[in-house]
Amino acid sequence: MYKYLFLILSVCCIVSCRPETFAPKPVGYFRIDTPLKHEYQLFDEPGYPYTFEYPTYAKIEKDTAFFKEKADNPYWLNINFTTLYGIINLTYKRIENHQAFAKMVEDSYNFSNFHTKKADYIDQMAYHSQNGVYGILYIVGGNAASKYQFTATDSVKNFVRGALYFDVAPNADSLKPATDFIEKDITHFLMSLKFR
Repeated sequence: MYKYLFLILSVCCIVSCRPETFAPKPVGYFRIDTPLKHEYQLFDEPGYPYTFEYPTYAKIEKDTAFFKEKADNPYWLNINFTTLYGIINLTYKRIENHQAFAKMVEDSYNFSNFHTKKADYIDQMAYHSQNGVYGILYIVGGNAASKYQFTATDSVKNFVRGALYFDVAPNADSLKPATDFIEKDITHFLMSLKFR
């Protein structure tokens, strides 16, 4: 009897000593802490052909990346969301004639549709503000480099193009909290933009 008991215990010990099965952790994303609420301040610098409201948790910087040290167009700006690692590039052009305006609109459309390689979809929403500014907001779905792009113009003298970029690899799922939060700031920018 002891012989059978010893045999059963030995078999149980051998069977129970198998190596653990490896189970990888599911993919996760870093946590993005957005500000608690949207608050805005006025950008109204002398000499600039426009004014607008931008978030208090963002910084305005001159865009020198494209022009290196000296900007050929002094009205190009970046709205930098430092805590969210995002930036809205703003480019400004003066409308000289109807052909130049048509070219600006076409170029903006082509820049937005350049993202179709990575985009799942591109929605276009026309808007018109009480300040006489109108344009198109492009919403790019999927893992494209820029989720939001827009144009703003009075169609007479002024044309602004903007695009939101992040300083990380584009991943729509991981950036969703930041892009959803900044969407309201972009809408507020467009509705508060005024040309002089």
